[in-house]
Amino acid sequence: MLKFALAGNPNSGKTTLFNGLTGSTAHVGNWPGVTVDKREGVYKKCAEPIAIVDLPGIYSLSPYTPEEVIARNYVLDEKPDCIINIVDATNLERNLYLSTQLLEIDVPVVIALNMIDAVERAGDKLDEKALEEKLGVPVVRISALKETGIKQLMDVAYKASKSPRKGSTALKDTALSHLIGDVKIALDGQGVKNPLFHAVKLIEGDEIEVAMHKDTLKMVEEFKKTFTDDVFGTDFEALIADARYKYISKNFDSVLSKKNKGSMKMTKSDKADKVLTHKIWGIPIFLVILFAIFHLTFSEDFLYLGAIFGLPSLEELGVDTETFGGQLLACFYDGAVFSPGVIINNIWNEIIVGNVLGWIKTGVESIGMAEWAVGLLNDGVIEGVGAVLSFLPPILVLFLFFSILEDSGYMARIAFILDRMFRKFGLSGRAFLPMIMGFGCSVPAMINTRTLADDKERAATIRVIPFFSCGAKLPILTAVAGAIVAAFGIGNADVITFSMYLIGIVAAIVSVLLMRNTSLKGDTPPFIMELPSYHAPQFKNLMAHLWDKTKHFVKKAFTIILASTIIIWVLTHFSFNWTFLADEEINQSILAQVSMFVQPLFTPLGFGSQLGEFGWVFVVAAVAGLIAKENVIATFSTLAACLVAVASLNVEGLDIEAEEGIDAVRAMITATGITVPALLSFIAFNMTTIPCFAAVGTAKAELNDNKLYKGTLLFWIVASYVVGAMVFTIGTWWWTAFIWAAVIAIVCYVIVTINKRSAAKKA
Repeated sequence: MLKFALAGNPNSGKTTLFNGLTGSTAHVGNWPGVTVDKREGVYKKCAEPIAIVDLPGIYSLSPYTPEEVIARNYVLDEKPDCIINIVDATNLERNLYLSTQLLEIDVPVVIALNMIDAVERAGDKLDEKALEEKLGVPVVRISALKETGIKQLMDVAYKASKSPRKGSTALKDTALSHLIGDVKIALDGQGVKNPLFHAVKLIEGDEIEVAMHKDTLKMVEEFKKTFTDDVFGTDFEALIADARYKYISKNFDSVLSKKNKGSMKMTKSDKADKVLTHKIWGIPIFLVILFAIFHLTFSEDFLYLGAIFGLPSLEELGVDTETFGGQLLACFYDGAVFSPGVIINNIWNEIIVGNVLGWIKTGVESIGMAEWAVGLLNDGVIEGVGAVLSFLPPILVLFLFFSILEDSGYMARIAFILDRMFRKFGLSGRAFLPMIMGFGCSVPAMINTRTLADDKERAATIRVIPFFSCGAKLPILTAVAGAIVAAFGIGNADVITFSMYLIGIVAAIVSVLLMRNTSLKGDTPPFIMELPSYHAPQFKNLMAHLWDKTKHFVKKAFTIILASTIIIWVLTHFSFNWTFLADEEINQSILAQVSMFVQPLFTPLGFGSQLGEFGWVFVVAAVAGLIAKENVIATFSTLAACLVAVASLNVEGLDIEAEEGIDAVRAMITATGITVPALLSFIAFNMTTIPCFAAVGTAKAELNDNKLYKGTLLFWIVASYVVGAMVFTIGTWWWTAFIWAAVIAIVCYVIVTINKRSAAKKA
């Protein structure tokens, strides 16, 4: 099968093109030896199938970042049949710098002139034929976002892949040409593949080339002694970079004709940025947008219309909610109009999942199996997995909103405006990008820290990424928040959820401040990032993102979580001598006895010894969450069925089989007597403690330092314990806020004093 590589600058539309070419055939793996995502797919509309490899977004083929090394190694070592170089037509000069490097490699190259629709919309004209003639390779106009010109691009690339191509350099007419030619001849004589590319890099003093060609280096240094420059002297890297830009300016200025050349007219993106990236209002606007997302996802009183107008309930209106029509109406309204996220969640749980699981459980009971087998299947497997699946809609709705923010270009602006604040804490705004990815999943977020150049900054960022609650933690938040509202009649679920997310963000910032001024102290690296123009997200891409998320979630539900719920059910229904126990005997189970032993450790967090004989259930749920955070709700559902039996709970409207998460927590609240501050502490602990096994494994691979990895595990344990204790004590006794403030002030004073003394010694 032919292999085509997609190469281009970040924000050039490369990933959008990849999604358009590969569609459902796309899959994600890892590059050999590293944990940076490798995206591959198949294009099937040419004469033969073509494997498409999406290389990391890079600005050059110099070895400054892992992404640049990966892209370079793939092109040189894997020998793709063609490179499709995506060039942002609205930023031609900057994008062509990478093109001049790719053209030096002996491989067919096709230029995909992307965002041509934006150029035309601005009234500018770009002569792709003149560009093609000057570059010496095919140039095709496309719009990856609108999927125009893609078929033509692939046809041209397929044709180009059938003919071999020798590399050419933009430096051929410069004073360096003779030097490059001499080194190229020497490498060619040694049988080195792509001798032109290697010759240029060797002259630059590229560290990878120097390591590869130690025997040739002495000869190259002799060649270089014959050449000096009045401006750059013997800095050949700067000299070659300057020559490339001069070549681009000289040869390609005439290719693009701007309608308002020299005009300072503001674009729509510029006008939007004056508001959205404002130095004062930028962050408050972001918080408002964040709250709006949570309101649209979780609120059971959309725009607070019910509270404002005192709307009647369905019962007051005389609607029979036992009928299908009444059930369907109750998904949209019951004394208040529900938010879109809640409506989707209600339809999924009440109409679809609830009925399907009910039919399955009835079928299991009718088979005539042994009591323990029925309990294992119904209360263990079905209830556990069903509890997790019940939270699929809000996770996908929340992920959809974050995908819209990212695809529209707004998330890049958040990194920009937060750079001002983060820099004070020892982080660049670039570190915020993987942090915000943590709202989706900690694993790719940690992988994305590879874009950070400073190892200490990477370590600090990896440690706080779990504080940005991932989709797997969302069921914990929504179930506990919903149970607080239902059981205690206080607050709004969306407000509680939003507040807990803010606590996570604040904990991350405070933690970074401490780390970057103590154990991970270092210089703050510069932050340079091009802000992409705002554009409407592509529906196809959004659906592809959601489909990937759904596959990942369901796969996890039927593997790790399924196994975990079975183990938890077994441990709650067997004693240490492996005698089968009824639900009423849960306190004699293996799980209960072990959990009671460690329960006192969680007393300062509010869900320890003070909860009495059934308080251990919260400890079990928290520990189960270390495997996968979805296990917390699955554990709630498994244990709640036992608690209903053993504690003879009589809670109005309680139905463990409906809205499993919320009613399961309500059952645990009634059985244990846990307080609201303790429930909030439970959320905070699970948000900030050791993440799932997959994220822990990723952190170990990314940190690549056993001592640093162990320190990270200890950090997660201590941070979650402190955050949970703060939430519980302040929520229970408000005056303890002053004690915590004093402790924090003392810690800050000690850090500042130590840093001053350290700086004085160095001076």
